[in-house]
Amino acid sequence: MAVLEGLEFGKSDFVLLDEVNIEQFMENLKLRFEKARIYTFIGEGVVSVNPYKQMDIYGKEDINAYRGRELYENPPHLYAVADAAYKAMKRRSKDTCIVVSGESGAGKTEASKYIMQYIAAITNPSQRAEVESVKNVLLKSNCVLEAFGNAKTNRNDNSSRFGKYMDINFNFNGDPTGGHINNYLLEKSRVVQQNGGERNFHSFYQLLRGGSDDMLKSLHLHNDPANYVYTRDGAVTSYNDRYSHNTVLSALNVIGFSEEEIHSIYRILGTILILGNLQFETDRESVLVVGMEDVSHIAELTSTEPDNVTKSLLYRTVATGGGEVIEKGHSEKEACFGRDAFTKVLATLGLHDRLCHINTCVCVSLLFSFEQFCINYCNEKLQQLFIQLILCQEQDEYKREGIIWQHMDYFNNQIIVDLVEQPHKGIISVLDEACLSVGKVTDTVCLESMDLLPSDKTMEFHRDFRIRHYAGDVTYSVEGFLDKNKDPLFQDFKRLMFNSSNPVMKEMWPDGQLSITEVTKRPLTAATLFKNSIVALVEKLSCKEPYYVAYLGLLENVRVRRAGFAYRQAYTRFLQRYKMTCEYTWPNHLMGTDREAVEAIVTQHGLQDDVAYGHTKLFVRTPKSLFTLEQERAALIPVLVLFLQKVWRGAQARMRCRRMRAIFAIMGCYKRYKVKVHFWEVERRFANVCNMADYGKSVEWPTPPAALTQFHSITQKLHRRWRAWQIVKNIPPSDMGEIRAKVAALGALNGERKDWGCGRSWERDYLANVRVSHQSSSNFILFSQELRNKDEYNQVIFSGFYRALLPLEVITGLSVTAGVDQMVALHTSSQDDVLLYIQRGELCPDQDRIGELVGTLIDHFTRVRNTPLLVKVCCSAIQLHMRGKPKSVTVETKAGQANADFRKSRDGFTLLIPSN
Repeated sequence: MAVLEGLEFGKSDFVLLDEVNIEQFMENLKLRFEKARIYTFIGEGVVSVNPYKQMDIYGKEDINAYRGRELYENPPHLYAVADAAYKAMKRRSKDTCIVVSGESGAGKTEASKYIMQYIAAITNPSQRAEVESVKNVLLKSNCVLEAFGNAKTNRNDNSSRFGKYMDINFNFNGDPTGGHINNYLLEKSRVVQQNGGERNFHSFYQLLRGGSDDMLKSLHLHNDPANYVYTRDGAVTSYNDRYSHNTVLSALNVIGFSEEEIHSIYRILGTILILGNLQFETDRESVLVVGMEDVSHIAELTSTEPDNVTKSLLYRTVATGGGEVIEKGHSEKEACFGRDAFTKVLATLGLHDRLCHINTCVCVSLLFSFEQFCINYCNEKLQQLFIQLILCQEQDEYKREGIIWQHMDYFNNQIIVDLVEQPHKGIISVLDEACLSVGKVTDTVCLESMDLLPSDKTMEFHRDFRIRHYAGDVTYSVEGFLDKNKDPLFQDFKRLMFNSSNPVMKEMWPDGQLSITEVTKRPLTAATLFKNSIVALVEKLSCKEPYYVAYLGLLENVRVRRAGFAYRQAYTRFLQRYKMTCEYTWPNHLMGTDREAVEAIVTQHGLQDDVAYGHTKLFVRTPKSLFTLEQERAALIPVLVLFLQKVWRGAQARMRCRRMRAIFAIMGCYKRYKVKVHFWEVERRFANVCNMADYGKSVEWPTPPAALTQFHSITQKLHRRWRAWQIVKNIPPSDMGEIRAKVAALGALNGERKDWGCGRSWERDYLANVRVSHQSSSNFILFSQELRNKDEYNQVIFSGFYRALLPLEVITGLSVTAGVDQMVALHTSSQDDVLLYIQRGELCPDQDRIGELVGTLIDHFTRVRNTPLLVKVCCSAIQLHMRGKPKSVTVETKAGQANADFRKSRDGFTLLIPSN
């Protein structure tokens, strides 16, 4: 630490003092404070000095500097203690606690805020909404609790007038998942009376100065605190109460209060302020309320009847010994006492129970002498815990473990604790017995029964007594002890509030459902309630590993820490955490005992001079040694993680490989089985196709497995070829030309032409056929004979009535329409195409010959010329070239047209055909 800060800042850890005495302790504390170093270590605890000003040491950079670091890597800070407690919880899965102690104004509230801020900042890396919600509630609860439990005193502008114990629950990732808060309210009397120069609780002034006009109007309040008895003394202030009011409202919403609950809280505040202004006067023998308008406002705010409010304020219902119930009127003094008692309980039950939303508040009474007595008792109990955990148990452990140790003397305050809480003899027991006694028992009589009559002439006889507390001598005045310990609230007020029509307020007063004859058990006194709550608090803290922001017992703590050991751990746990840092203990040691294995680890790191070996534990003297082990462990963890990942990934890969091999084996067997099943099914279905009339055309093929998809397609083609051959082989050779032509036409036209003459016999040479053209057949026979002799051609592949004649060598393709007309466009290589219209013939006027022409030409080009012939079926106009120019030929149906004929059009030609 000296290296981090320099000696000019003093000793950053009081354990490093040259001599342990109060003079050097205070001198070091003063030096550090003057150098703006407000924190100083005592071992794992920290001493904090209130600088009474804002310091720039709590920002994000400071949080990151302490996050995840060891306690002694950075200068002393609250963040170092907070991180150590958080890290101990995560590393060792052990409950930890941070105890913040100190006198009024020491900065306990601010310290707890910064600790909460740090814990919130270092958790929740995944930013999950539910975890953020828990943290917001825990952080915002500070703002709410301060508003309703803090006040300005003569020593502190934001003094907490209650004790607070906060539990935060974490999951295995170290993220907060919930929590609860116990409040130990010490001063409800401040509601009705304050010392000179002090204020009531902040919430009253925040409401009056920060509440909206509509809110104040609904509560029948004015915005000047000077108008109300309970806030009059603190009306003059420099606080920004309006801003604080808005902050508290926002916090209440974040915590989860409904609008109805928030409104009920402020209705209670308004009720308290109006109650404080109520005055009573005596009219002959009875007491009356001065100003019934305020009573009406109270009834409205508490959702009760005005008559019932008046009755509760002026009368008390009492059950006689014979079971008779009578109403006893108050005196003016009793009415004021009852009003104030009702007001104080409203402040505790109505505000803290609702505001904390967590645990029940433990309520005690005033802070004059009785309240200071309760506070000092609380400090004694916490100091006793400190002594037990730090000074007593630690030295006892050294003795128990056989560690050489020179015992450190310290003041044990158990005698003071017993003086206060011992059954039957303690001060609280004497007070309770006096409160329950029948007859006139005064504070003085109670003082005499406690056998605390003073001999010191500086104290007033029959009034004062003195207790030598751990922090110093305190003189108490016994006046008011009994009344403040009883702190009675008449049952009439409980019944009044239980009968409220507001469900939120009704829920706060369950005792009000009892009738006056049923209320037989006396409630616990204020001192007993407080004692029980403090005992429970100490029990909770004693089962956790403590970290201190300390105030008392500092010198004794320094001495024990200086002579003792900073860290101790059972051999098994130590070995489990650090065994990877030694080659002889990783992954498992072969030595006789765990202690021998631990000695091997310590020796390998050269730490044998800084440790001691107990019967069951290893003790490490300085944090530096532990830090060395932690550094070595932190460096090895990534290596070990990578090694484990490598081994695990290899094991996973081998398992996956075995699984894949098994899967592929199963898949192979299954595929072979499916292939066989498919073959068997095909064989079964097609076993008799040779004897079928359609040769298996009607047989449905089974769905093949995916592996046989291509094979299945080939098989189907083979079957179709076989089936085609079975059909074709019986056709005479003379008909094969027509069959080939029809197949060619079928493929070329592709179903796009409505009729192409497939169903009839194709004659081909229609001009020479007498049955088709009786008149021209003889002439065409003579003409063709002349052409055969002249041009030496040997075959007519197709003849009909055309309007043109051209050689086949120049034809490159042809185009036909999708209709029933007989128009054909013959495309030539010279882009001088020929447009033909085939006459149907005299004897067969409905005969379509386009398909026959297309099929015949394709068959000829394919077989004789061994070249393809392009055929195009046009749905609209046919496109062609004549003398190199593009032309378009369309077809129109014309009524009255006798014969088909061409007519020139704008873009080419139009074929006119008869409508029938």
